[in-house]
Amino acid sequence: MAKPNPGKFIREVRSEVAKVVWPTRQETIQTAIMVLIMTIILATFFLGVDAMFAGIVKWLLSLA
Repeated sequence: MAKPNPGKFIREVRSEVAKVVWPTRQETIQTAIMVLIMTIILATFFLGVDAMFAGIVKWLLSLA
């Protein structure tokens, strides 16, 4: 097994980080807004599903 060389490792890390394409401020804001919108939509959906199942369970328990 080759002996690790910290200097070479750091140079390779810097080389790889230089290849990264960072998002622009506008792309970051647009992505954050889309995440918030999808979170609200999914929260509303699961609230409805939970309310429906709660109603069904309450109805079933009232029969017993």
